Amino acid sequence: MAWPDRKDGCALNIVVVGCGRVGSQLATMLSVEGHNVVVIDRDDSAFRRLGTTFNGVTIKGLGFDEEILEQAGIREADAFAAVTDLDNTNLMAAEVARKIFGVPHVVARLYNPVRERTYQQLDLDYVCGTTLVAENLMEKIKSGHGHHLNTVDDIEVIEFKAGPAVEGKRVSDIEIAHRFRIFAVTRGPASHVPDDDLVLHEGDIIFGAVKDDSFPKVERYMGD
Repeated sequence: MAWPDRKDGCALNIVVVGCGRVGSQLATMLSVEGHNVVVIDRDDSAFRRLGTTFNGVTIKGLGFDEEILEQAGIREADAFAAVTDLDNTNLMAAEVARKIFGVPHVVARLYNPVRERTYQQLDLDYVCGTTLVAENLMEKIKSGHGHHLNTVDDIEVIEFKAGPAVEGKRVSDIEIAHRFRIFAVTRGPASHVPDDDLVLHEGDIIFGAVKDDSFPKVERYMGD
C-alpha cells in the first residue's frame, strides 16, 4: 500500500489493529484529525463500528500476520496501535511491528491488568485502564514519549526517561502543585522515593502522577 501525501507535513501514517469499541473510536478520532489510518481486524463486520467520518482504509486479517501488515503499509508507518481485547494478540502484533518492521512508535492496549508485568518486561508502551482508553492511546501516539501505566479518573500514572531539560533540576523544580508529583526515580540499578531536593539528571527514569490538563507541561522533560 502507498500512503497518500501528508497533509501540511503533520499527518501521521498509523496502523490500528482491532476494530472493537476502543479501536474504532481511536481510528475515527485519528482520521478526523487528518492522519492516514489503516485498520486491521479479523472480522470484517467489525468495520461497521467505524464512524461515518472515518476516511481511512480497512483490511481483514490478523494484526500479527506479516503479509497483512505489508498490505497495510507497515514499512511506512509512523505509529502502530494494537488494541484488540486479547492481550496475546496485542503482544504479538506489537512485537512484530517493533522488532520486524521497526515502527518508530508502538502502543498496545493492556486488557487484563494481570498481564501488566509482561508488558513492562517487554518494554512495551501501553495503556491500561477502563476509562478514556481511546483518548489516552491517541495522546500517546501523537506525543511518542513515555509509558502510560494507568488511569485514575483524569490522573495518569506515567513512567518516562528524563531528557536534557531535566539535567541539574531538583524534584521540586519540575513538580507542579496539585498537578504533577514524582513518586519514584530510578538511576542505574538503584531506585529512590525522592525528597524535594533530589537533583535529577538526563537519563533518569521518572515515575509520576499527572493531571491530564498538565501533561503538555510535563512532556518538555521527557527524553526520546
